[in-house]
Amino acid sequence: MPLALYAGIAVSNYATACDWYSRLFGGPPTLVATPTKAVWDLAEHRSVFIDERPEHAGHANLSIFVDDLDGLVAQLAERGIHAEQQETYSDGVRRATYRDPDGNEIGFGSAPQL
Repeated sequence: MPLALYAGIAVSNYATACDWYSRLFGGPPTLVATPTKAVWDLAEHRSVFIDERPEHAGHANLSIFVDDLDGLVAQLAERGIHAEQQETYSDGVRRATYRDPDGNEIGFGSAPQL
């Protein structure tokens, strides 16, 4: 069975969220599906979208693994987005946690370094 991911994040203000996620993902949406819904393709068959649904905003929690966590954290800082928390778990997995303007949690992680 092919694997695909299409993860949605409810936001309270589309314009504010679109700006923040454009900085987070390093560019404009791949697709603007509706006037209040935008999609970013992170990899083949792996997408994240925002949807203006104020009554549900602020409750998302996503984790995205990357090859170069330190490089990504530095790039995001250059774009004005700073990690709320950075941690290393006992198994060596590392995670940098970010929160969008609604409080949705987006974590970037990396596998243990050998």
